[in-house]
Amino acid sequence: MTEQKDQEHPLWKSDREIVDSLLIGESTDWNLSELARLRIRYNGFPGARDIQADLDKVLKNWNLTEDALFEQTRRIHVETKPYKGRGAKRDDWS
Repeated sequence: MTEQKDQEHPLWKSDREIVDSLLIGESTDWNLSELARLRIRYNGFPGARDIQADLDKVLKNWNLTEDALFEQTRRIHVETKPYKGRGAKRDDWS
């Protein structure tokens, strides 16, 4: 059995900046949406361990579970459409 090497995500640099801002930010609708989006992007990704660990820290800092985060962001997307006008037609989840 061979050990697989971690991969580098092509959006790591820009995502790292977002994660850094989440670590010091508050749980606003925008930040919750960004956290959920990045949790989806990096779920099961074989690499970017630093980002994955920091996303876990943000959840903990905001006293959220992943289920609660996704519940809140579903409501946010229905009520306020946070990405409207920011390239909302572009699929940026993965």
